[in-house]
Amino acid sequence: MLENKNLVQCYNRGCGQLFDPSANDEDECCHHPGLPVFHDAYKGWSCCNKKSVDFTEFLNIKGCTMSKHSNVKPPEPEKKALDKELDKKEVIVVRAPVTGPQLPRPPFESPLTQLEARIADSLKQVVQNSTQKVTKADESAIAIGTTCKNGGCNVAYEGPDTNNSMCTYHPGCPVFHEGLKFWSCCQKRTTDFNNFLSQPGCTSGTHKWVKEGPPAGTVKCRWDWHQTPDYVIVSVYAKKYDPTLSYVKLNPIRLNTKLVFREENDSVFELDLELRGVIDVANSTAAMLGTKVEIKLKKAEPGAWSKLDFPRVETKKEPAQPVVEKVEEDDAVDLSTVEAIQSMGKVNVSG
Repeated sequence: MLENKNLVQCYNRGCGQLFDPSANDEDECCHHPGLPVFHDAYKGWSCCNKKSVDFTEFLNIKGCTMSKHSNVKPPEPEKKALDKELDKKEVIVVRAPVTGPQLPRPPFESPLTQLEARIADSLKQVVQNSTQKVTKADESAIAIGTTCKNGGCNVAYEGPDTNNSMCTYHPGCPVFHEGLKFWSCCQKRTTDFNNFLSQPGCTSGTHKWVKEGPPAGTVKCRWDWHQTPDYVIVSVYAKKYDPTLSYVKLNPIRLNTKLVFREENDSVFELDLELRGVIDVANSTAAMLGTKVEIKLKKAEPGAWSKLDFPRVETKKEPAQPVVEKVEEDDAVDLSTVEAIQSMGKVNVSG
């Protein structure tokens, strides 16, 4: 048996055994003559096609070449020029995201500054075309012979002078119940439909030639954000909003954006956020483009934001319940049916 003092370490890659230099025959060492290769999670050897994603399995890959053992360390592979340059550079410090504000935070209700947004030419053209369509529609909206849309008024539009005449109408809604026909505003009841149509109004006012559309509502717009070392960029994706009525307002910890859509009856989209970090309002900008609004918020302190905003919980006030004068078991009819009723003026309907 050989004594341990006669054994030396073999430095051939993939071998690592102890051997006796005096008994080092050919085909004693099974090793890899190539270099280890690490790429796309795979670990293998340049001299053979054996590879694995597990590092332990990689270490146990059997060598592909037989030769004598060697106790001479193989030369280290020469570093590429890029690696040499990286060695000379200073260590890059990676900072964790900001977990709490460093600069003092003003109150959320601090005065807001409206940014002077840059408006793209494409958006200006869209708004101009939309305005022209609305203007032309207004000019030709009232046709001669149009009946007043106020309930109970049968005056027809004969030109601008018709607006000077008094409109006598019912502000309430028509009710039909158990053979009776009446208006909820004056309670004059009748069983004859023609008599109901000819009932004079109980209120005086101005004529209404165009039926009112639905009230302005809210629009849902998709939005997201990303950041660079110096800026937080918020993008709101929207089309055909009016840049003259829309705005972007800021204070050091608040972003308030409102977009108005004229073609959708002045419906709006609003984004009101308490920002996670503090921003430099003076060096922040906004751009209103054809497909989105892009807001660049200049960070007032270094570091990455873990999130864009702090969730705000607003106390909801219970709306006051209106007192409604109730008519027992009345079947109310929507005012939109009045126009159809008036067109049936010569039709006799019995209760």
